[in-house]
Amino acid sequence: MDRLFAEGTVNAAQSGEGPPLFLFHSLLSDRASFDAIAPELAKSFRVIVPELPGFGRSQAVTGGLAAVADRMAEAVKDAAIGEQAVVLGNGYGGFVALQMAIRHPDSAGKLVLADCGAAFSEPGREAFRNMAAASKAKGLAAITDVAMRRLFAPDFQAAHPDLMADRREAFLKTDPEVFRAACDALAALDLRPELVKVKVPVLVLVGEHDEATPPPMSHELAAGLPQAHLEIIPGCAHVPQLQSPRLFLDTIDDFLMA
Repeated sequence: MDRLFAEGTVNAAQSGEGPPLFLFHSLLSDRASFDAIAPELAKSFRVIVPELPGFGRSQAVTGGLAAVADRMAEAVKDAAIGEQAVVLGNGYGGFVALQMAIRHPDSAGKLVLADCGAAFSEPGREAFRNMAAASKAKGLAAITDVAMRRLFAPDFQAAHPDLMADRREAFLKTDPEVFRAACDALAALDLRPELVKVKVPVLVLVGEHDEATPPPMSHELAAGLPQAHLEIIPGCAHVPQLQSPRLFLDTIDDFLMA
């Protein structure tokens, strides 16, 4: 069931009953990237899967990642209805969740940050600048292969053609201007000096073979957070909840239920 939050600006699917658990999707995907895990999580939580600002039926914002984080903090407060929320973000959604926790310390009681970080290396920043430039010059179709490689290793793509067709279709529905703005924001981002502001427990996850946000980024992120634990998910890339949903659920279960 879809509902609107933050004065009608954020569209989200909601299922299950229990404490509120929010799932923030990545830049190269959409909220369907959580379809394999949401039903299981809904047995214990009220699972809320928003479309981030500018995606799907959620209204875009201007002002970079900070403005996206502010909008999502409003949506979390609205949907949580006074309960303490858990927020899980994957990729871009992880960066949004982290920025939200820095700017709005009371927005979540726990964070799961999967395949993200606090800042990119210079090659990582250049990759975002290149994707933004190529999408502007030639359209999103020109960078679809690059986007899929950042999500999944080639052997996984070859073994799951139906999933890859679905993920390609989802990526091509992304608003090009929203995509370029997010690329620009991530290319300039450096949250390392502000990590000390995040006082809540954090589980940092990363796929062993993630090329988009490589494991060293998660090591740095976990080291900079006051209360963080790092887990490496073997055999997975940037969206482990899609690639190996059972393993992903097993990895987060103790943290979520504690």
